[in-house]
Amino acid sequence: MAARKSTARRTPPAKPCPACEGTGEVSRSVHVGRKRRVAGQQTGICLSCLGAGEIPADA
Repeated sequence: MAARKSTARRTPPAKPCPACEGTGEVSRSVHVGRKRRVAGQQTGICLSCLGAGEIPADA
């Protein structure tokens, strides 16, 4: 008797992260001094998708 072939399960396509629009990075303002003046921008990893740029379809 021949062995049955198992069908490969397809994962649903992932959606782009709404927080970083799929880039995996977000920008934050850097504040300095007593008056908390804005000195510039700094990029960092997106905490919603952990830098992947997409969220799983089942989430």
